[in-house]
Amino acid sequence: MGHSRKARPAGRRGRRRRTAPRRGRTSTVTTVTSVALVAAAAVAVSAYRNPLAASSRPASAPSHIHRSTASPGRPGPGATTAQASPNVSATATRPAPSASSSTISIPAKGPGVFTTAPAAGRRVGAGATVRRYRVEVEDGIALSAQQAAHEIAGILADPRGWTADGIDSFQLTGSGPYDFAVKIATPGTVDAICGAAGLDTGGEVNCDVGEDVVVNLKRWVLGSPKFDGPLHEYHALIINHEVGHRIGHGHETCPGPGRPAPVMMQQIKGLKGCIANAWPYDSRGRYLSGPAAP
Repeated sequence: MGHSRKARPAGRRGRRRRTAPRRGRTSTVTTVTSVALVAAAAVAVSAYRNPLAASSRPASAPSHIHRSTASPGRPGPGATTAQASPNVSATATRPAPSASSSTISIPAKGPGVFTTAPAAGRRVGAGATVRRYRVEVEDGIALSAQQAAHEIAGILADPRGWTADGIDSFQLTGSGPYDFAVKIATPGTVDAICGAAGLDTGGEVNCDVGEDVVVNLKRWVLGSPKFDGPLHEYHALIINHEVGHRIGHGHETCPGPGRPAPVMMQQIKGLKGCIANAWPYDSRGRYLSGPAAP
C-alpha cells in the first residue's frame, strides 16, 4: 500500500487518547428498504463473511507513512474498551465486492459531500478494545455506500484480519458516536482532505488523518499493478493496512523472497520478492510480519 505520512499537530508528539468516541459529522442518506437489502443479499458473492445485522437503520444526520511505537496487537489511540462479550460471531452471508473497473467511473474531483451507509453491524472479534466505525462514500460517484459498508464489514470480520490479535474488535455503525470513519472519495477530494493536514497523496493514494481513513476511489476501482490478486482482495489490503495503522502498527517490509508480503508493507511500491498478500494473519492465526520499515 502506498500512502502519505499521517499528520500530527504542531507541538504534539501524537494524538490524545480519547476516553469516549467522537460524534461524527452527519450526512443526508436515503432510507434503504428491506426489499433492497434482500435483493443485495441474493447476489452477494464475495469471499468475506458479513457481520451486518439483518436490518439497517438510517444514519442521523476529510497512502500515509506512519511510524508507531505501539507493538502489534497493542490498542491504538481513539479506541473504547469493554468487557468481551460471548455474542461476537459474524453471520455467514457473503457480500459482493462494492466496485468494479467496468462499472465505476472515476471523476477527477467530487463535491466533497459524503453519504453515510445506513448500516449497523454486530460486534466482531472477542477483543475487549471495541472500535466503532462508519463507512461514507462521496456523493456523485456510482458507488453504493451500503454495498461498500457490507464489503468493509466483511473484511474486518474475516478470521485472518485484525480480530485475530485477540485484543481488537470492531462494530459498524450508521449513526451515533464512532472511533473512525472509512471515506471513499475521488482523487481530488482525497488530495484536499489529506492536503489540509500537510499530506501529499498526488491524486493516487490513500491517507489516514484525524478520525478518517480516506480511500482513493482510483485505488478502490483499479487496484494496484503490483497486486495480482482479485480486486476484492486489494480492497482487503487497503482496509487492513490503514486500520493497522490506526491500531498501532507501523510499516514493515518483505521478510524474504517467496514469503507473503506483510499487510503493513507498502505493496504498491513493489513487493521486493515477496508474494502479494492482503491479510495480517494467515489461516492458522499466525501474524505475517516483516522487518520494520520507515
